Amino acid sequence: MTGRSFSRVGVVGLGTMGAGIAEVLARGGLAVVGVEVDRDALERGRGHLESSTGRAVKRGRLTAEAQQEILGRVALTTDFADLGDCDLVIEAVPERLDLKRRVFAELDRVCRADAVLATNTSSLPVTDIAAGTSRPSQVVGVHFFNPAPVMKLVEVIATVLTEPDAVTGVAELVKGLGKTPVTIGDRAGFVANRLLFGYLNGAAAMLESGHATRDDIDTAMKTGAGLPMGPFTLMDLIGLDTCLQVLDAIYAESRDRRHAASPLLRELVTAGLLGRKTGRGFYAYDGVEQAKPDAPDGPRPVVGIVGVGPLADAIAALCDRAGTQVRDSAAELAGCDLVVEAAEDAEAGRALLSAAAQAVKPGTVLAVTSVDGSVIRQAMATGRPADVVGLHLPDPAAPLAEIAATVATAPDVAGRAAELAGRLGLTVVRCRDRAGFIVDALRFPYLNDAAAMLGAGYADADSIDAAMTLGCGYPTGPIADLDRLGPDRAVTVLNALHAETRDPALAPTPLLVEHATAGRPLR
Repeated sequence: MTGRSFSRVGVVGLGTMGAGIAEVLARGGLAVVGVEVDRDALERGRGHLESSTGRAVKRGRLTAEAQQEILGRVALTTDFADLGDCDLVIEAVPERLDLKRRVFAELDRVCRADAVLATNTSSLPVTDIAAGTSRPSQVVGVHFFNPAPVMKLVEVIATVLTEPDAVTGVAELVKGLGKTPVTIGDRAGFVANRLLFGYLNGAAAMLESGHATRDDIDTAMKTGAGLPMGPFTLMDLIGLDTCLQVLDAIYAESRDRRHAASPLLRELVTAGLLGRKTGRGFYAYDGVEQAKPDAPDGPRPVVGIVGVGPLADAIAALCDRAGTQVRDSAAELAGCDLVVEAAEDAEAGRALLSAAAQAVKPGTVLAVTSVDGSVIRQAMATGRPADVVGLHLPDPAAPLAEIAATVATAPDVAGRAAELAGRLGLTVVRCRDRAGFIVDALRFPYLNDAAAMLGAGYADADSIDAAMTLGCGYPTGPIADLDRLGPDRAVTVLNALHAETRDPALAPTPLLVEHATAGRPLR
């Protein structure tokens, strides 16, 4: 279906996002009318446009002549009536439903009867915004990602009332601007934010519970999950007030505990600690670099591995790369500094570790690789639980080791385990004995949300993956991640998380269970 064509586009609100959208449109050769509430705000918007295009000139991505052509296509005004000849108007004002409704009521009054009105909301239902106009059939969502000139994804949102040609026309416009449109239905948070903010909120709850430190959680998700930045660094960059607004909007619709904003997040916002823009959020931005701990020094440890299978092979390969001795039979374990249980079955693991505990010297650290929250159960079976920690390699190809101490672990043992893992060339993070440790406890609920979205038919696999790779800068999308990690592993971890918390949102979605049972990927 061919949609409408747009040659003159209005943008209401010229903050960082609105100015970025105006720049994208002008770069695409369109005539743009930028509207702000007063002259001061208009001048700030002009400054955003000049600064952004100026940076592109300095980096050699734009000539000075091209910059002037782009700026010359944008007419700036404080008069809404100047939008009267626009084919399409995009609203980019702050994320408040009352404000957006007032803007749309004014647009409804001044714009042509055939003009399409679009909202750049990142979380609010488009239907609620359209309800205040006399033309809900011509209202769409068009969600750009910040910074708009750089990010490739644009979510195009259709309500049940939106005319198909309006949606198609906006999607074609977005594609013509060099962006990737993903067309979806009207659900708070859409694809990217609904998935992203459940994960970010989970990280805040994990910190608040004392499960792990801020730095260890950020390090774990960067090093172990391959994300471009940790959740707290990202929330500070987004702005904690924005995070809270998005979560509140999604929770109002979903009533899902994963979207109920962490009290810690709400407390920081109430205190005015909003992240980078205020100089302090989860981190303090005072220009003082935090010293990074030196890698543990000392001789390579002697490592014993009990158990067979892919995990045992991966640990042996890791030790080989580190140049350390590996021993794998009971007679050789006496001289080991660290013994790792790497059985594929929990019951077999208990038996192997119990036997190893009888053979090793005093002071040897015993490590359990279980991810189902049963480190303490395995530890008690050894007869020497003070020497037992959990050891998790969320991705054997990544240089991350998660060390979990149980309530029975001796105070110095977790530290010694971390030191030994560090001597193997691993980045070490520490947490409590809980299902999923850090990485899997945050990663698999996010992947489960994506599988639920796919199973509900809200978006297809390619659109879901594109939302996270193009909209959030993730190296791979969640459906691709599920196929790489395996639906069976996802179900195992989610079942453990659900059994531990009894949170319905953590139960594996039926589509995931079905594919795990069939042994088939989701694609």
